[in-house]
Amino acid sequence: PVSFAASDSRADGGIRQIELHRERVTLHRAVRGMKMTINVRVSEFIGVTVRDTADGRALVLLHRDPSLAIPLLVTEDAGECAVAGQTWSEILALPQLADGTRDPAPRRRRSNTISGRRSTFLMRRRSGDLLNPAAVYRGEREIIARD
Repeated sequence: PVSFAASDSRADGGIRQIELHRERVTLHRAVRGMKMTINVRVSEFIGVTVRDTADGRALVLLHRDPSLAIPLLVTEDAGECAVAGQTWSEILALPQLADGTRDPAPRRRRSNTISGRRSTFLMRRRSGDLLNPAAVYRGEREIIARD
């Protein structure tokens, strides 16, 4: 496990403590006096990427929620950043992403099996022949009893 402090604009004092394990990441921070601990599984992170910052190049563990992204290394040397990115990617079993983006989702097929079905609105309604089923008897004699 690795433990270090990182900057956090929302936290009190602008700092949060990060504990990094192979299976999980634990974030400790205080927001407006309320202390909180956030546990996130490593598998929920998208991958490892490089971002340009004011201090130089930062190696970041990227999450779908930008407030959960974790800076792993800040350096000016691009070679050092590439080597560290490869190492962190192997240790955490996450992919390396180019330019902080992930691959686009594959396009959906236009001819899917659901397209021929009734819409959900119509599925809630009964079809017309079931609303008032009239009893029809054919080929029988009708008996009417009168008072």
